[in-house]
Amino acid sequence: MDAAGDAATLARAVAQWRDDTPGTKHRHHLNNAGAALPPSVVMDAVHSHLDLEATIGGYEAAAAAGGAIDDCYRSLGSLLRVAPHNIAVTSSATAAYAQALSAFDFAPGDTIVTTNADYLSNRIMFEALSARRGVRVIEAAELPEGGVDPAAVAAAIAAARPRLVAVTWVPTFGGLVQRVEDVGGICSDAGVPYLVDGCQAVGQLDIDVVAVRCDFMAATARKFLRGPRGIGFLYVSDSALARGMHPLLVDMRGANWNASGSYSTYDGARRFEQWEQPLALLLGMGAAARYALDAGIARTAARAHALASAAREQLTRIPGVRSLDHAPRLSAIASFECEGHDASALVPALRALGVNVSSQSRDENAVALGRLGAGSLLRVSPHYYNDASDLDALEAALRELLTP
Repeated sequence: MDAAGDAATLARAVAQWRDDTPGTKHRHHLNNAGAALPPSVVMDAVHSHLDLEATIGGYEAAAAAGGAIDDCYRSLGSLLRVAPHNIAVTSSATAAYAQALSAFDFAPGDTIVTTNADYLSNRIMFEALSARRGVRVIEAAELPEGGVDPAAVAAAIAAARPRLVAVTWVPTFGGLVQRVEDVGGICSDAGVPYLVDGCQAVGQLDIDVVAVRCDFMAATARKFLRGPRGIGFLYVSDSALARGMHPLLVDMRGANWNASGSYSTYDGARRFEQWEQPLALLLGMGAAARYALDAGIARTAARAHALASAAREQLTRIPGVRSLDHAPRLSAIASFECEGHDASALVPALRALGVNVSSQSRDENAVALGRLGAGSLLRVSPHYYNDASDLDALEAALRELLTP
């Protein structure tokens, strides 16, 4: 197919994606790194199961939906190119991350090697482990062009022999995509467990998690996967399962209580789950995974990144707006500083003009904003169902708000 044919095919696909997304008729939603607009099939899956629970009862609805629930695990596995038994459903990406961390019996003097681009909640967990368990946290150095230096990770492993290496694949702002595959190879060769925060990566990037060579990866439904809020999942590798790893507080979903007074964990990643699950949200997450697979992750990823690149070009034409994104490989998350303006005040003003974005201030994350040299930042995160009208609306609204 020639370029014109490719463009026409993409235009038809974008029109269909927008038609499938009712929210696009009401808002210019450029906050997909926060919570994306879901397609109708996701809402239908959630509502249908809630209706079924109200009609026949919660346990009975769960039994009736057994096959559909199994299909959710298959779809999530397909997103990462792994089997369903490698997937554990959790209440959020943060809960998934905490479950993975709790599988390690950290002792005083143990070391976690991480990066300076951690997600804030993850870093607070590390600091809590430091305060309560005496764990040492080491930041591996960055590359000059941005992102963790795999060689620095290798040096830290050689010097400290850490219990864990942890990397956030796509940080929540700054546009960075970290070299998680390179770090994974180093960890695998050294026999050091590896935890990846894939919260902003799933649904945004085309992922082969086995190639990442991590033991765990935490993810959410609500961001670039376009699922409902309040649910996420954890990938657990076959090698981690074979080593018998399980969370500190495993419950009856993950283990059997033996007559001897001991317990034995079940096969598969379900040992990281809890018995009570919001099945309507799980079915919505499964619908989101199938929709993403049908749309074609490679195609949608390319479009999201192209829109973020266009946003950087458009918005930096506005006097006083500068991009904070500097890396050889950029994500679909674009960050800006607006000179003389607090981004947290711009967000509600833009929302009033029908444009959704988000912000971060030094009060929320002084360390990261200090490294970027910004007082606050405006985060713009387009996805494949957005179009030029959304970017144009943002540019026009921002010009209006920034004009003295």
